[in-house]
Amino acid sequence: MTEQQAVDPGEQKVRSFPSAYTVLAIVTVAVWLLAFVIPAGQYSTDDDGRPEQGSYQKVDSPLSFGDRIEELFLSPVNGLYGVEDPETGFVAPDNSGDLFGSVAVFFFVLAIGIFVTMMMATGALDRGIGRLAARLSSRGWLMIAGVMVLFSVLGSIEGFAEETLGFYGVIVPLMLALGYDRMVACGAIILGAGVGCLTSTLNPFAIGVASSAAEISISDGIGLRLVMWLVLTTVTILYVLRYAARVKSDPARSMVGFLPGDEDAHNAPEPPPLTRRHVLVLVWVAFTFVVMIFGIIPWSQIIEGPDAAAYSWELGWGFGQLAAWFLVAAIVVGVIGGLGEKKLSATISAGAGDFISAGLVIVLARGVAAIMNNAQITDTVLHAMEGAVDSLSSGGFAVMVFIVNLPLAFLIPSTSGHATLAMPILAPLGDFAGVPRSLVITAWAAASGWMNLWVPTTAVVMGGLTLGKVGYNRYLRFIAPLLGILFVLICGFLLLGAAVS
Repeated sequence: MTEQQAVDPGEQKVRSFPSAYTVLAIVTVAVWLLAFVIPAGQYSTDDDGRPEQGSYQKVDSPLSFGDRIEELFLSPVNGLYGVEDPETGFVAPDNSGDLFGSVAVFFFVLAIGIFVTMMMATGALDRGIGRLAARLSSRGWLMIAGVMVLFSVLGSIEGFAEETLGFYGVIVPLMLALGYDRMVACGAIILGAGVGCLTSTLNPFAIGVASSAAEISISDGIGLRLVMWLVLTTVTILYVLRYAARVKSDPARSMVGFLPGDEDAHNAPEPPPLTRRHVLVLVWVAFTFVVMIFGIIPWSQIIEGPDAAAYSWELGWGFGQLAAWFLVAAIVVGVIGGLGEKKLSATISAGAGDFISAGLVIVLARGVAAIMNNAQITDTVLHAMEGAVDSLSSGGFAVMVFIVNLPLAFLIPSTSGHATLAMPILAPLGDFAGVPRSLVITAWAAASGWMNLWVPTTAVVMGGLTLGKVGYNRYLRFIAPLLGILFVLICGFLLLGAAVS
């Protein structure tokens, strides 16, 4: 053991940052004011409704001052259920035409929240991870890898991040009992889930929302994202294992030291065994995600090509069907878990309440897009960026999307809000650069995930470090080399994706 070091509480203090609501409110007003200055304009569109490069022309603004005032106050409403007139392109809640608002995504987020909360209420996931850790306790490196793989899979397909805060009480004592330090525990939890979110494959809060905003299928580009997940998750696990092996062989090399009582962690009780209900819940949860994956993948296009007709057995689910499926799945989880009618009902309300903030962020961000659309300045912004695209290769553009979104991910800590705000501009810009919209989404998701591994504005990082009793400055020292490695790998994958697309 090294000389015991207590974490200075002052190390945990960081300046508070405005919430996603405040940031988006500021963005909404700023965009509304800019609409008075930026001239209106439009592109000609192709048969798919996508802008044609080089066809931009200025037009007279369709809005009076009174109309603009109304647009500001209606922006959240348009963001939820605004409808786009097929002839004029104007968005309003009482129009007839195509849905512009994000109401389908909004209810999908609530359904996912209910499902996740119900799953956690049964205690099955907590117990399952605790048992997994106990089973692997004699093989410490395998326990670290197992926990990180599990969290990474959940992060990649479901956006599992904040939920990890409930596992520090189990994993920290187990890591200490195996001769590791608290940094190993925090690294396994934060980086395991974080790299999964960074390489999101079907994460509804990242890829799902971004795909909806970019008007493509959630499964587009999944091949590249799967390879990225495999490689980046492997690299991250090896990075944590390397540090863990160094600490175990020589505790003096720990970056955080040990607190009083850490050496007694081996006396922590083993988690109780899984009950039959817990096993059934975990099986049903796995089945739920298998059905989701099966329902959204366009199998005929993967097997035969992009122009193939859908097979008769394809489900072709969108956000509406997915929301309905997760609502049903959540109720089944509650029934299997034996929650009872009162607790099941209360958990549904609690789950929707916990996740409504994410849904509202999406709505507010979509409202900004509605302001730009009705003022007809979206195409003007695209035109202003069109020249920059002309001078970039497809690979250079993909990397540029990644780099540009790094500061945006800091300013807009909500992944869903960031996606909804950025994609209406980035996706058509990708068309101009000859880059598939799916690759634009992959670059954006990587930027959001990379930033959320370390920025002090996320509860996952700061809350986790507080629970693990690890100083933020020491965590930054620990993770800095990994951030550099991941940055290089991400850029390499984006260049590869552009080359083969």
